[in-house]
Amino acid sequence: MFVKLTSGAAQTWSTSEPVESNQPVRKHWETFRRGLRARFASRMWPRITAGGFLFTLAMLLVAVGAAISANNLLFLILAAMMATVLVSGFVSRLCLAGLELDFRLPEHVCAGRTVPGRLLVRNQKWLMPSFSIRVEGIRDAGGPVLRSGVYFPLVRARSAVEAIVEVRFPKRGAYRQNSFAFSTSFPFGFLRKSARVTLQRETIVYPNIDPRPGFEELLLGIAGEIETHYRGLGKDFYRIRPYEAFESARHVDWKASAHTGSLQIREFAREQEQMVEVFLDRDVPPEMNAWFECAADYCAFLAWELSNQGTAILFRSQGFRFRLPQQGDIYTILKYLALVTPQRSGVLEGPLDDSSYKIVITPFPNRFRETGWAEARVLDFREMISPAR
Repeated sequence: MFVKLTSGAAQTWSTSEPVESNQPVRKHWETFRRGLRARFASRMWPRITAGGFLFTLAMLLVAVGAAISANNLLFLILAAMMATVLVSGFVSRLCLAGLELDFRLPEHVCAGRTVPGRLLVRNQKWLMPSFSIRVEGIRDAGGPVLRSGVYFPLVRARSAVEAIVEVRFPKRGAYRQNSFAFSTSFPFGFLRKSARVTLQRETIVYPNIDPRPGFEELLLGIAGEIETHYRGLGKDFYRIRPYEAFESARHVDWKASAHTGSLQIREFAREQEQMVEVFLDRDVPPEMNAWFECAADYCAFLAWELSNQGTAILFRSQGFRFRLPQQGDIYTILKYLALVTPQRSGVLEGPLDDSSYKIVITPFPNRFRETGWAEARVLDFREMISPAR
C-alpha cells in the first residue's frame, strides 16, 4: 500500500463500510474527531532549528537597527532576510510534496527478533526533485521499533529510492498500522518540516521462538522421553537391555546374557511414526494473561523445534486442531499462536491418539489428569519459568 503526500497532508486509499443512517450521532462525532485528529497529525509542521534561531536573532537585530537609524539599506537587508525565510519554508514544503512511501517486511516475522525491512520512497513530481529527505519510524505504544532513520540526499523526479532498515516487534499479534515521518531542512536549514504518514497494512507477528533459559534442557528431556515412549518391537535394532518380567523369551540375546550373567533382551525400534500431541489450555482467567503470553511463546518454540527434527505434531487447543505435516506447514501453527487469546470454556476433550506422546500446557494440571490425560507431560507456569523436573 502506498501513502501519498500532497498539499501537506498524508492521504491513504482504503475501503471502509458505509455508515448506516440510523447510527447514533455519537459515532458520527467520533468518526469526525478521529479524521480531524489524523489530518492534523499528518500536516507538515515546521520546527525552527538552531541555525534558524540564530538567523531569527540576526533578523531582529537588523530590524531594530533599521527602525532606530531609518537606514534604507538596513530595510532592504531585512526584507531579503524575511524573503529568505519564506523561500525556505516554501521550498521545504515542495520537497515533501508528492512523495510516496512503502514499507515491506519478510513473509514470516517473529516477535523479539530484528528483521530487515525494505523502505521505498518514490517521488511523483514531474520536474522537481526532493532534497535532503529523512524518514524515521514513529514509535506508538506497543508498536514496532526501528533501529534508526534513513537519509536520502536526493530523490529525483519520477524515480524511487530504497533502503534496508532494521525493525523489531516487541510482542506477538496483528499490527495493522506502521507510522513514519518525512522530514527535511532544505534549503537553508532554518526550518525543519515534517509530515507523518501511516501505512494501513496488517502484519502477523509470530510468538518469540528464541530459546530462553531452561528451554533447551526441557526440550532435550522431552526428546528423550519421546524416544523412550516409542521404543518397541520392530525390525530395526534399538538396544540390548535387561530382561523384564512376562517378556517373550524369543527376544532373549543369549550371547549377551552369558556374558553378563543375567538375561538380556534385544529391543527393536518401533515402526510406528512418532506423533507428539500438544495441547494448549486457553481456559484461563483474565488475571493470568501474563501466563498465557508465556505459554504461547513456549508452544511456538516447542512446535518449531519439533518440526525441525521431523517429528509429526498434533497441535490442539479449545476450538483448534491441526496435524503437521498432513494439513500444512509449521507456519499455520505459528499464525494461530500469534492471534490466539484466552477463552473460557467448560468443555475439555480427551486425547485423540492414545499411542502419541502427549504434552499439555496448562496452569491447572489436576483438571487434565482427571480427563484422560494422566500419562501426559503436564507443564504449568512455574515449570516454564524454571523448567526443572
